[in-house]
Amino acid sequence: MCPKALMLTDVNKWFGPIHALRNINLSINEGEVIALLGDNGAGKSTLIKLIAGIEAFDSGEINIQNELVDKQQYNVKNARKLGIETVYQSGSLGEQQSVWRNLFLGRHIRNRFGFIDQKQERHQAQQLLKKLDFRGVGANIDSCVSQLSGGERQGLAIGRAMLFNAKLVILDEPTTALSLGEVEKVLCFIEQLKAQRRACLLITHNMNDAYRVADRFVVMDRGTIVAEYSKTEMDQQSLQHALLAAVGRGAA
Repeated sequence: MCPKALMLTDVNKWFGPIHALRNINLSINEGEVIALLGDNGAGKSTLIKLIAGIEAFDSGEINIQNELVDKQQYNVKNARKLGIETVYQSGSLGEQQSVWRNLFLGRHIRNRFGFIDQKQERHQAQQLLKKLDFRGVGANIDSCVSQLSGGERQGLAIGRAMLFNAKLVILDEPTTALSLGEVEKVLCFIEQLKAQRRACLLITHNMNDAYRVADRFVVMDRGTIVAEYSKTEMDQQSLQHALLAAVGRGAA
């Protein structure tokens, strides 16, 4: 049995009278990529905000690395300590800061006197960019983030998650508005996460991207998980038809 990076059991979330998430049961294995699919308003964003610690759980359980987490104390800081990193569509990067400074933004390496250890940060940044196979402007740790392409920015944000040893990386629409070449870079970064035995939860509307990198496909509709498919079960065309059927059943 594969170790679980994350397991949610009977999770519910309300916003006033609105039952935003209904009895969500979801598990993600180490080294597994799950594509979370569904139309706008299906509940995907609310679910990833709960996992990331931004929103509070109203009921249910969350297990991280097979350990039950106190959901009353669960927040963004604790989620990061437990190995969960979220990369949003914008990348959440400091546009006017250098590449290496962005990697350690808010979580600096400090020496024994409490000062930021710039030498060590620059060294680790350089090593990470080599692993990510950054080239051109993006390969220079002193480059300003505003000079990077969209794919490089997403790669930098994903690299930051790797640097802090994330066990689960949540990617929110990472390929939106990117060229085909830039999309390919981002998908390669996701494949690196998988090769390093990190779990990944990918939120995307692009079926081609999802089928390329994901092992399983979880479909949400109106706050519930209405279907789940394994990549080994069907080809992309069959999956597309199954998704449409699943959402149609949920709306019925």
